Amino acid sequence: QVQLVESGGGLVQPGGSLRLSCAASGFTFSSKTMRWYRQAPAKERELVASISVSGGSANYADSVKGRFTISRDNSKNTVYLQMNSLKLDDTAVYYCKADGWPIWGQGTQVTVSS
Repeated sequence: QVQLVESGGGLVQPGGSLRLSCAASGFTFSSKTMRWYRQAPAKERELVASISVSGGSANYADSVKGRFTISRDNSKNTVYLQMNSLKLDDTAVYYCKADGWPIWGQGTQVTVSS
C-alpha cells in the first residue's frame, strides 16, 4: 500500500536549519509530483513546496521562498526539504504528499524556539 514516512524534525533555535526526509513506497515515486505541507496549531494545512517528477522544477510558498529547498532522489524514493534561517512561524507538523494519492504520513514535528 502507499506509505509516506516523514523524519528529520526537531527542536531548533531561530536562524537554525533542519533537513526533513520523506520515504515513499507503494507507488511509482518517480512518476509523481511531490509536495511538502505543514500545519501549525489552530491553523489550516498549507502547501510549502512542490517538486516535479524529474526534480527540475520547484515551487515555494512566499513565506519560505529563499529559505527552504525541496529536492528528491528518485533512486531512493525520497523527497527532502532543506530548511534554513528558520523562524518561529515555521513551527508546525510537516507532511509530504504524492500527487494523485489521498494518503498522508504521520508527519514530523518542527519546533522553532529560543
